[in-house]
Amino acid sequence: MARRRFRNKKVRYVAIGASLATGAAAVTILLPSANAAEEKTPAQIMRMCQRASVLNGKQQSVRDFNGAFADGFESDNCDFVETKFETFNGPAEKASIDFPNCEPNATEPSKVSISWESEVAQGKGKQISIVQGASAGLFGALSGSWQVHKSSLDMTTNTAKAGSKDAVEVPVGKVAHIEFTPKMQRMTGEWRVRIDAREPTTVLNGSPEQNFVLEDVVEGPSMLPGAAGAPGVVDGVAKTVFEDC
Repeated sequence: MARRRFRNKKVRYVAIGASLATGAAAVTILLPSANAAEEKTPAQIMRMCQRASVLNGKQQSVRDFNGAFADGFESDNCDFVETKFETFNGPAEKASIDFPNCEPNATEPSKVSISWESEVAQGKGKQISIVQGASAGLFGALSGSWQVHKSSLDMTTNTAKAGSKDAVEVPVGKVAHIEFTPKMQRMTGEWRVRIDAREPTTVLNGSPEQNFVLEDVVEGPSMLPGAAGAPGVVDGVAKTVFEDC
């Protein structure tokens, strides 16, 4: 099948922001275009995607996006096409309380058992997050693409946890705690929205096919497999940190 060309329809933007894992917001700035009258904002394109007749190969009903009986579809098709997948280290966080060995008469290392737990947020999509009330449906549509990769958490899950109990010797004059650095994953891709061409009728003018493309980035924790089918835990590195009293 011949590949459609997206002629002068692509929304161009500059995204400014910190990693999604930190919860920092991103800012989207539209740049000038030769066909500005036909351009759509990111929010408009994502709404058209959410309300597509076919979303990532699945036929929708208006109930899928909480539409009323009289509501129609705003586009004919929307697909997410992955263009890049990468792993990286998330921010290191303190995962336990402090365990001091700071008594004035202490002469030996203190042996302690430290229980720790760290909760890692599922990353929000840069574009999905700007569509109010639509996150669940569009994140659900992404789950298939996301879970193609081994150790990927379901995109509809908000958070995942890591934790353990470690035996630690705390030297005299030191305070110990556990620090956890999660392993994260980032998927970059494009939402491709299409409105089919319409033939003219006796009461309506015809219209050509319209295509809109919008890049999105989603992040989330890399997961270790669970035992006997149980949910896994977040992959990462835990280490003991010692500080002076």
